[in-house]
Amino acid sequence: MAIKKVGIVGCGLMGSGIAQVAAQAGFSTIVLEVSQEIIDKGFRTIDRNLARRVEKGSLTESAKHEIRGLLRPTTDTEDLKHCEIVIEAIAERLPAKRELLVALDAICPPTTIFASNTSSLTITELACTTRRPHRFVGLHFFNPVPAMRLVEVIRTIATDPEVYEEVIVFGKDLGKVPVRANDSTGFIVNRLLVPYLLDAIRTLEAGVGSVEDIDASMKLGCGYPMGPFTLLDFVGLDTTYYIANIMFEEFRERRFAPPSLLKRMVLSGWNGLKSGRGFYDYTDAANPRPIRFG
Repeated sequence: MAIKKVGIVGCGLMGSGIAQVAAQAGFSTIVLEVSQEIIDKGFRTIDRNLARRVEKGSLTESAKHEIRGLLRPTTDTEDLKHCEIVIEAIAERLPAKRELLVALDAICPPTTIFASNTSSLTITELACTTRRPHRFVGLHFFNPVPAMRLVEVIRTIATDPEVYEEVIVFGKDLGKVPVRANDSTGFIVNRLLVPYLLDAIRTLEAGVGSVEDIDASMKLGCGYPMGPFTLLDFVGLDTTYYIANIMFEEFRERRFAPPSLLKRMVLSGWNGLKSGRGFYDYTDAANPRPIRFG
């Protein structure tokens, strides 16, 4: 079964990005949200992204209109019933995801593939909410979706091999580089990335170096595009804290345990770039100032 029509549930940061790349790849794309207000906000982001591409000369004006023409917003779940694949990209709350999947399972034909963009929950747990665990996969994109080339394609022990290969091809059709991963909390990237970020915080707590020196060390010493604290602020400290707790609950290993400083910062509302303060102060967005601890 060839995938022609794509459904995206969620039009936030990730959902709007996935919708954009799907339309750019030529797929008819329906984007579901709970309110027109959220849809409008997400589509404004898409419009800005496409406009920047036109300005840079990587996209023509006519191609931009073609892409926009492939995007259809809706607040009615029923509109997803004719999609060959539906990608869930809502907030990382298990009860909400379960409720959504039950509703989708009732209206979508048995041939529809379900995929989740979760970064921390197990795909098996989500798949078992439905009557189609054999047609359920993880499709973990990375922020910002239009720019990041990687997508993790996750299979469970119940995923039909033919369905899995079909989604691998779909990932390539989106212009991404799909990597194969088995269903284990954190998958590949977060399994390696989260302990690194948490260790950077522990290094700071131990007084080994300052925020800016640790960032500079990993950028210049390891060739990373950004240091761990810049990345933490970009991802969101609350997001990292949430994922780390889920991974610690799963594995019970110290390397996944959130450091006390991270917990205190999240409790204080210091969530990084989106809140204006994290390991850096973003009062002057053009010149972030590292925070002094201790």
